[in-house]
Amino acid sequence: AMAGEGSTFRLRCSLLGHGQDVRGLTRGLFPEGGFVSVSRDRTARLWAPDGLNRGFTEMHCMSGHSNFVSCVCIIPPSDLYPRGLIATGGNDHNICIFTVDSTAPLYVLKGHKNTVCSLSSGKFGTLLSGSWDTTAKVWLNDRCMMTLQGHTAAIWAVKILPEQGLMLTGSADKTIKLWKAGRCERTFTGHEDCVRGLAILSEMEFLSCANDASVRRWQISGECLQVYYGHTNYIYSISVFPRCKDFVTTGEDRSLRIWKQGECAQTIRLPAQSVWCCCVLDNGDIVVGASDGIIRVFTESLERTASAEEIQAFENELAQASIDPKTGDLGDINADDLPGREHLKDPGTRDGQTRLIKDNGKVEAYQWSVSEGRWIKIGDVVGSSGATQQTSGKVLFEGKEYDYVFTIDVNENGPSYKLPYNITDDPWLTAYNFLQKNDLNPMFLDQVAKFIMDNTKGQTLLSTSNQFSDPFTGAGRYVPGSSSGSSTIPGADPFTGAGRYVPGSASNAVTPVGGVDPFTGMGAYQSAAAKVENIYFPKKDAVTFDQANPTQILGKLKELNGSAAEEHKLTEDDLIILEKLLSATCNTSAETPTAQQLQTLWRAVNWPEDIVFPALDILRLSVRHPTVNENFCSEKEHVQFIILLLKFLNPKGKQANQLLALRALCNCFVSHAGQKLMMEQRDEIMTQAIETKSGNNKNIHIALATLTLNYAVCLHKVNNVEGKAQCLSVISTVMEVVQDLEAIFRLLVALGTLISDDTNAVQLAKSLGVDSQIKKYASVSEPAKVKECCRFVLSLL
Repeated sequence: AMAGEGSTFRLRCSLLGHGQDVRGLTRGLFPEGGFVSVSRDRTARLWAPDGLNRGFTEMHCMSGHSNFVSCVCIIPPSDLYPRGLIATGGNDHNICIFTVDSTAPLYVLKGHKNTVCSLSSGKFGTLLSGSWDTTAKVWLNDRCMMTLQGHTAAIWAVKILPEQGLMLTGSADKTIKLWKAGRCERTFTGHEDCVRGLAILSEMEFLSCANDASVRRWQISGECLQVYYGHTNYIYSISVFPRCKDFVTTGEDRSLRIWKQGECAQTIRLPAQSVWCCCVLDNGDIVVGASDGIIRVFTESLERTASAEEIQAFENELAQASIDPKTGDLGDINADDLPGREHLKDPGTRDGQTRLIKDNGKVEAYQWSVSEGRWIKIGDVVGSSGATQQTSGKVLFEGKEYDYVFTIDVNENGPSYKLPYNITDDPWLTAYNFLQKNDLNPMFLDQVAKFIMDNTKGQTLLSTSNQFSDPFTGAGRYVPGSSSGSSTIPGADPFTGAGRYVPGSASNAVTPVGGVDPFTGMGAYQSAAAKVENIYFPKKDAVTFDQANPTQILGKLKELNGSAAEEHKLTEDDLIILEKLLSATCNTSAETPTAQQLQTLWRAVNWPEDIVFPALDILRLSVRHPTVNENFCSEKEHVQFIILLLKFLNPKGKQANQLLALRALCNCFVSHAGQKLMMEQRDEIMTQAIETKSGNNKNIHIALATLTLNYAVCLHKVNNVEGKAQCLSVISTVMEVVQDLEAIFRLLVALGTLISDDTNAVQLAKSLGVDSQIKKYASVSEPAKVKECCRFVLSLL
């Protein structure tokens, strides 16, 4: 039963199971009322409420990572997996996907180059991951669809927003970014340190928490609506209560805080330094995970509250905790000025207020509980001797966490270098990488490795007891000689991402599934639309811009040549040469373009940008000719050629040049050499071309839509997942701004071509919300082709 307003959270149960820090929690879909936890002990565990209403039972323990597991999320149910899936991310750079009733992964997603520390799932099977490699990746089933690049430091938090195609990332670069269809739309600044957690309040609002000890509430439009203070140290995690705007946070100040109506309504201290994670269950209970490896559940419901003995045991554990004054959680402490025990006779003024007293030379910390009207002891304050470096990865270096960060002085007067190290790292490999990174003499290898081992004595084997039976971390691994052999195995791992998507390998297995699908929509339309046939897509050939008026073009060229600066002027002979080139490429003569003609054209297209457009137009027409296409797009010349055209796509440049450069790129697709070049340079070209959407020039929009269509034609032939994802992202982004119906039509054909015979592409298009973007075109009356093509596309979505 849910409790009434203003009531207090009390302990429901403490769950032992994990051997080390619990780093991530998420409420589960199955079994109902359960949750999943992940830990530094390399496992994930699924917990189900037991029949007695108070505790939870561990259903099973999932393993698949070769290092710490740092985050977890649930992928919603699908036809294939009606109970949903569990995704976990780890320090081994991988993401493991589990079914709810299996202890081994269904499959593993590889591609990140560093720790995966945040996961969020969306509709249609999409998964968003954030990593210390500064990127976020969008996955669909077992494939990486797009990589979000733009942050300059580790991405600690990711969330998919309810509105399709919108995603958030929070980073150690102190910013949050909003992405739409894979492109960064907005950057939110305000936090003064690493952003650690994100939580969604509604389609329009979200919360963030950070190492600056503040929580911020933001509007999607960019404005910060409110800042909440209360924590005294890093805030690691934030979670929202169902159906309201209240939320909970946990952090490095040993506390869980419950926020209601914008105020910190309750503070619960825990007997562990780092309270890493929290999640709220459907019934409003709060689950927290901490550095002591224990999961604790708190509830407002009286019937789910723990027995008096359990609560007493929890308070005793808390009272015996030692608080390190160096963390600053309790402010600056001067033991000599502290009052004695009588100070506890005065009641506190607010819940969670702390008070320090001195009793027999010992400093004790107490916290006021409003609901119980008493001071509860939350620990003994210990001297600095109690502070050890074993605070499970509290040291931040370049926005990432390490167990240790050593300062190494290589010689007396030179600079000192920072060497980050985790207990589970191989000291020799770490030393080798450190020397490489800082260009230091390799002869220091033994010395640095020995320094690491001497300074982490006794720490190394604690975290790798044999029960993990992990091949890379046996006790023998620190012996020089044997160690290097064993550590190369995981080392080779992060680079496999690139090799996975070879067209024609795994992809072939997927295609027939889509191919078998008999275009279900087609049958549905036939009776209504009197057998309208889909003549629009998938399109097989590139669309080119052929319209030409050679006389006008040459006239303009001569006129501008008259006013050109001396170093650019073409001679009479040059102009005759270009005239011949035009007639050769516009099919008015049977001659083949010559090398001399192409050299003259190259000089002309390098004119200053205010007079270059007639020369660009000649380039646009002549690149359709196989000889010219081969010349400009071949291995030798293509770099200069692409650089030239990309330069003209600058949205600040002249619109005529943007238009002609886009048309020239479209016309490159007519020959094999041009297609090969366009596909090799796709990422660069598309990224630059999409910028031309900003000017409201309908001809530019049509050319941009045509370029996208020509890419779709090529991508339909080869199964390049990331290429299709980029193309879908461009279609979605350009659809937002384009008014002209011819441009819309070409985008619709591109979309239809991309998703034909490819179930993955269909799912990705849905997750980007493309279907809702195009619906309005299904009712356009003129031209009829827009409406018809749109309906065929919708029938696939």
